[in-house]
Amino acid sequence: MKIYNKKIQVKSTSQMEFIDITERVAEIISNSGIREGQVLVYAPHTTASIVVNHNEPMLIQDFMKVLYRIVPVSNSYAHDLFEISRGQTSDGRSNGHSHCKSMLVGGVSETLPIEKGKMILTKRQCIFLAEMDGARNREVIVQIMGI
Repeated sequence: MKIYNKKIQVKSTSQMEFIDITERVAEIISNSGIREGQVLVYAPHTTASIVVNHNEPMLIQDFMKVLYRIVPVSNSYAHDLFEISRGQTSDGRSNGHSHCKSMLVGGVSETLPIEKGKMILTKRQCIFLAEMDGARNREVIVQIMGI
């Protein structure tokens, strides 16, 4: 079995954003030389998630509308008081809402099968970095395992 690792750099431009990284992951798989196996797509962040879904603009608007309704930015979040409660310094963001949205959207990773050198995705499925606390520079780790 072979293991191939690569990182993708992603720059989000707005507070909440679904960034399609499907083609970038596919290119990494192609360059790996692995024909049969799995690809793990992992976001090492607590305010971003990896999601597989349909890349349709109106649907993405629906995702954001639902998340803003369930987890409003204007609510009071205990996390936002961490400077007072823990004596720590903030990076200037009150982002308790972002952590909550990320938890609701899903995990920090997705694992997809690879067959004949390609991810098994339907024509409507895409891989997104779901940004909940942008604009930020993000990193996504892609690990491919197989033969």
